[in-house]
Amino acid sequence: MINKTFKCDYPCTDINRNMIYPQVEMDTNLIKLVMISEAPSIDYSNYFYKNISASFFQTTKVAFQDAGIDIKDYDDLTNMGIYLTTAIKCSKKDYLVSSKTIKNCTNFLEKEISQFPNLKAIMCMGDFAIKSINHIYKSKVGIAPIKTGSTYKIRKETYELNGTRFFPSYTQTGDSFNIEKSKRRMIAEDIKNALDYLKSN
Repeated sequence: MINKTFKCDYPCTDINRNMIYPQVEMDTNLIKLVMISEAPSIDYSNYFYKNISASFFQTTKVAFQDAGIDIKDYDDLTNMGIYLTTAIKCSKKDYLVSSKTIKNCTNFLEKEISQFPNLKAIMCMGDFAIKSINHIYKSKVGIAPIKTGSTYKIRKETYELNGTRFFPSYTQTGDSFNIEKSKRRMIAEDIKNALDYLKSN
């Protein structure tokens, strides 16, 4: 897969207009799980599919280690059928962005996800990802696959639509990952559950 450069004309005011996609080539047929975190870092060197010292990879690596899975590089994830991306494609100015900004970006996320013909599961790592996926599917098929509510309350329920399983969780990127230990435990559980699902399907 080669991610193309897209131009964005949406007038979002709560992001830095610095659109970025994962820059990676891979066999799209291999991907069975898309793991969507929230937003790129202002520093692009920390983004997915840069080098393995990038902070986004390092916290993702720790999240998988917490789940009992040792990964050393991006090839390990690809060989497991996992692709990493973010819900919005520009970095945030502050901690949160508006629902309108998230909605504006779903067009680009939907095109990105559509590249994977064998997709079986989507992990929504944080509120941005949950809102994005709900908007995409509500627009496509009239149903939002993930119920609204606090993540810790909804994450243990089963969400499935049109042959795809959805796992709402917390983001595995950013500074908060190493601060909130309870969320780290839940992220690890959700990763393990998603991978167990892939093995059984």
